[in-house]
Amino acid sequence: MSSAAARVVIGVDSSTQSTKALAVDVDSGAVVGRGRAAHTVSGGAGRESDPRQWWEALVTALEQTGHAGTAQAVAIGGQQHGLVTLDEKGEPVRPALLWNDVRSAPQAAALVEEYGARWWAERVGSVPAASFTITKWAWLREHEPEAAARVAAVRLPHDYLTERLTGVATTDRGDASGTGWWTPQGYDAELLDRVGLSPALLPQVVEPGKVAGTVRHGSPLAEGALVGAGTGDNMAAALGLGLEPGAPVLSLGTSGTVYAVTRGRPADPRGTVAGFADALGSWLPLACTLNCTQAVDRIAALLGLDREAVEPGGSAVVLPYLDGERTPNLPFASGLLTGLRHDTTPGQLLQAAYDGAAYSLLAALDDVLRSGGEQLGPDTPLLLIGGGARGRAWQDTVRRLSGRAVQVPVIEEIVALGAAAQAAGLLTGESADAVARRWDTAAGPVLDPLPRDDAALARIAGTLHQAEAGGLFASSPAER
Repeated sequence: MSSAAARVVIGVDSSTQSTKALAVDVDSGAVVGRGRAAHTVSGGAGRESDPRQWWEALVTALEQTGHAGTAQAVAIGGQQHGLVTLDEKGEPVRPALLWNDVRSAPQAAALVEEYGARWWAERVGSVPAASFTITKWAWLREHEPEAAARVAAVRLPHDYLTERLTGVATTDRGDASGTGWWTPQGYDAELLDRVGLSPALLPQVVEPGKVAGTVRHGSPLAEGALVGAGTGDNMAAALGLGLEPGAPVLSLGTSGTVYAVTRGRPADPRGTVAGFADALGSWLPLACTLNCTQAVDRIAALLGLDREAVEPGGSAVVLPYLDGERTPNLPFASGLLTGLRHDTTPGQLLQAAYDGAAYSLLAALDDVLRSGGEQLGPDTPLLLIGGGARGRAWQDTVRRLSGRAVQVPVIEEIVALGAAAQAAGLLTGESADAVARRWDTAAGPVLDPLPRDDAALARIAGTLHQAEAGGLFASSPAER
């Protein structure tokens, strides 16, 4: 097939820091164009972004691909959980509260106490933490009631962008499952009533594989091009890898995640595992940490070291909870350093930071699989993705603490690729994961396992237990 006749789709990853777009040949899976534009995130008391900059970044990224005007379909993967509030004119009432804004931790605790953790796990699939949209809406009503009263529509980040493309308010089951008010039967009327949110303010959930709408006038895309339902970033990554049930993924980015597609619906009353739906018809149990590559890079900068300048040995333990933490659930925690000796080197401290960041993800791996009724085979490699996956220090840390082989897919921008696979499926009639497997997206080198460092694991576990038991972590913003 000539390039003039090639069918091209575009997949988008609208993340916390930037928007990336990939133009992909439907038949071969070849990436034929790329685009990227940055976002800004405000700091201070929380983590917020103006949704309008996401749209501006989307337009820029689409144009940069060189295929915006000829792409036949598009789909958007976006950061999960974010609370986008719009007025009657479709304009943001206030900046969006992002997934890593932990100000709603008290509201999360109140909701869990009211209904009980087991009730939440069985009904919604997840025990809500500060990241969940329902807790952010409860925070907004309590702290900014005038703003909440002006809200005429509530969206997730990918919903907002999809709606601006199509003019139709839609979402999908994967991203909706991270709100805290969605169940397999649809939106939960009791929970919405509890937090004072009308279901009329929410988007329609589009079935997997269906078209959300078509591109309207006002974007670089061709008017009338098909628009997929889109999904959350983790669900899009699962599509992009073409995951089969039980294959475990560790994603090393600003946050860290460990997840797998499962056939069984997860329900973890301890709250370690979020029982998300995937973007198809299965489930995506997931554990998430707030502190991953960014926290380790910050510690490397404080030590004046390159991020790869790790050294073995030593007795130091670093729990790099620089932004609070979600796994374990310590939203107001700060970082902790212990076990220093006269002979401790800066490189050993940096390695301890890597170990502390990876520990929580690996500790949650069995819980993730067990919650969905899957088991990890003894020789199954861990799929390693995200910005940290190509770093040798990260690769070696995961192999040493897990005792397992890791596979590092060659392809980059897995989330955008998963969105592209979803868009391609609209044209071919295939499921998105089948498209990705046809494209061979997970191909990459397999790195042999290293002997498991049980001493380091025990040292980290012991330190964490002592810190929690001794009250070393703040339990409220005032104590931080």
